[in-house]
Amino acid sequence: MLIDDLTTPAVLVDAQRLDRNISRMQAKASDNHASLRPHIKTHKSVDIAQLQVDQGAHGLTVATIDEAETFVHAGFSDIRVAYPVIGNDKYERLLNLMDDARISFCVDTPAGVKQASSFFADAGREVEVLMEVDVGHGRCGVPFGKPDEAIQLAKQIVNAPGLQFAGLLTHAGQGYHGPRDGETPEHALRRASLQERDRILDVAALLFDAGVSAIDRDTFEVSIGSTPTITYFENTERDGLTVTEIRPGNYVFHDAIQVGLGACPLDDCALTVLGTIVSKRRDDSGTERAYIDAGKKVVTTDKGARTDGYGIALYNATYMREHPHVDITGLSEEHGWLSIPGAATFGVGDRVRFVPNHACVTVATQHELVVVDDDEVIDRWPVAHKTPQTDA
Repeated sequence: MLIDDLTTPAVLVDAQRLDRNISRMQAKASDNHASLRPHIKTHKSVDIAQLQVDQGAHGLTVATIDEAETFVHAGFSDIRVAYPVIGNDKYERLLNLMDDARISFCVDTPAGVKQASSFFADAGREVEVLMEVDVGHGRCGVPFGKPDEAIQLAKQIVNAPGLQFAGLLTHAGQGYHGPRDGETPEHALRRASLQERDRILDVAALLFDAGVSAIDRDTFEVSIGSTPTITYFENTERDGLTVTEIRPGNYVFHDAIQVGLGACPLDDCALTVLGTIVSKRRDDSGTERAYIDAGKKVVTTDKGARTDGYGIALYNATYMREHPHVDITGLSEEHGWLSIPGAATFGVGDRVRFVPNHACVTVATQHELVVVDDDEVIDRWPVAHKTPQTDA
């Protein structure tokens, strides 16, 4: 089957670009003497996770308990939930996975430590936890710059029955904010990358200097993530400590936001959306408005640091030249709104292919990824959603 034979809308994955992206990130980790634990929330695909492990990935990162269950049941044996897990219902589900896989998750508050400790101690099990640190994103985590809070929480974890203090974890989401006034995209990413690395190592060194007991330099993990910041990541040593693990996710596909941030060129983008023009009108200014069958339910409304629409349209659906005359100006539930100046000719029934702004959200709306090599369809990979539950 060829791409032109597909029913639209369809989400396509270029097999060659996917393989290249996986190889490059594995080399980045190896060159920096760090393990790669990719975040699978981007692709939610057992097939892609297997490709990552086959090339050297050490374990997987997930965002939800559903994802943890799905990938353990698929045979993956080292799962890290990069999220503060709260609630006995969730603890119970993770406990049920611990006989088949190494399980770890985040804590970042005294209440979260107390709740996790109570459950796992009562269950007679010990689970690995990592203290999440906020290195500038302003979301979850012990804020960088509050050393007393970090030390006290670390001591609480160490002394909590049922918990094993495995290390520190952070996500430098500020890498997605884009340049400040006067900055180039490269400078902005380098700044965020250095913040991520240096601040998490500062906190790690702080805990050892404070004499937090029962943590071992040889096994203590320092885990960082974010595709934009990993672009410029270079490991370093701080008091005998280094970053031990990187957790990027978006790198397998990249997207228009990554292109806009300067994290990758357009021809690294492995995921595209294929749509069909279903209607066309000319407005009073002479601009043609075309509407495709891929709206919010296929393409996210996320813009991130981008300000010029909802994706990058490709020239006559040819991979990977940007179409200079087509802008994706709006989305409704089932429609993508295209602005097409008179210099471009598009008709009802024509196909449009574009790189979406945010690959992770696009994939999460789908039931399958169509794998292509040039213009040929070579496979179809299911998107893993919630594990089906069966009655006892």
